Amino acid sequence: MSFDAERVKNEIVKWIKEWFDKNGRGCNAVVGLSGGKDSSVVAALCVEALGKDKVIGVLMPNGEQSDIDVAKDLADFLGIRRYIVNIRKAYDGIIEQLEANGIKVQNQTSFNLPARLRMSSLYAVSQSMNGRVANTCNLSEDWVGYATKYGDGAGDFSPLSELTVNEVKQIGRVLSLPSKFVDKVPIDGLCGKTDEENLGFTYEVLDRYIRTGVCEDDEIKAKIDRLNKNNKFKLEPMSKFELTEDMK
Repeated sequence: MSFDAERVKNEIVKWIKEWFDKNGRGCNAVVGLSGGKDSSVVAALCVEALGKDKVIGVLMPNGEQSDIDVAKDLADFLGIRRYIVNIRKAYDGIIEQLEANGIKVQNQTSFNLPARLRMSSLYAVSQSMNGRVANTCNLSEDWVGYATKYGDGAGDFSPLSELTVNEVKQIGRVLSLPSKFVDKVPIDGLCGKTDEENLGFTYEVLDRYIRTGVCEDDEIKAKIDRLNKNNKFKLEPMSKFELTEDMK
């Protein structure tokens, strides 16, 4: 597979500039920072496109976060403003209210609620600081639904949604980001497992399948296909009832 990271990086920077000219001239780019490759690359792209004074990093731990210093280091490396918005009290409050109403909280609820609270926090910062919220999802994660609808799957503009994990890393290296940001092993922050452990296959295998259609392991291929089919709704517009002409 041939991928010209330098060219693609330049085109994304140009696209971000043009997007802000049309949809938020003079606004800040608001990026949720985890210290991982996606948020690191998006923040760096926004800095190159808009200047460091127009990029705001928001760190959103759910209580204690063992690797939060990596996100702090990224903001300092890029020279951007950073704020810490701890979502723990909001998370605990909602869980307590659900339980008080006799609602049994499912594991999936516990997994997805923090992502949605973080997106709400990003929009609160954005609206308070003349911003536009960056989506930091990549193609590989979107392909298998490894994103939360109205959580990390939301945002106003999405620089990486057409790039695989491997391609995002290449962009990061072209941006001269240190390895600790580009190559940081992604974890879910909940059960201590890596993303790849949760998925049951590596991003290398997934990326190759996305770009070439080749996957030697039939079981993994079937799993990827199933995840892709079952999670396509996350990327589609909300289904709506439409009036026919004779109803209007």
